[in-house]
Amino acid sequence: MSVSRNLPRLARVAVWGSLLLVSPLAQKSLAAGPWATAAGTAAATAAVATAAAADPAPYISWTWTTLVAKPGEPRGWAQFQRDCSVCHGSGPAKPGTRALRAKYRGKLPALLEKRTDLTQAYVKYIVRHGVSVMPPFRKTEVSDQDLDAIAAYLARKRRS
Repeated sequence: MSVSRNLPRLARVAVWGSLLLVSPLAQKSLAAGPWATAAGTAAATAAVATAAAADPAPYISWTWTTLVAKPGEPRGWAQFQRDCSVCHGSGPAKPGTRALRAKYRGKLPALLEKRTDLTQAYVKYIVRHGVSVMPPFRKTEVSDQDLDAIAAYLARKRRS
């Protein structure tokens, strides 16, 4: 038995209606399917339009926690913790830190927060274009404002 048959009709409309936002191909597929009815499609479209008008799209982030910079934290600290530390933080399960540790073999710190040789332009380039196993991040994943803050944080002047 399919999961969608167990859901109440309104929930199914909301689920299928959310797919309508995904792509025109999804819209055509749903409209052509045997389950589609004119009333169901209209209700789904109306529900999606109402939800989209009432609430803007949520910000994409790598963490579920809201992070706020504590007083005294440098600009970009919260953005780095939210968007980058999942891979580039300290700890054994951080693939970005592990890759940099293997690459530099102790010649440079593996933790990006301990590096003193990073420039803002370099950080922005790597984030937008990716390198090795790090994928490029689009503006919908890391906004230009957040990337500016992260780059400023990693390139800030500090003692080595």
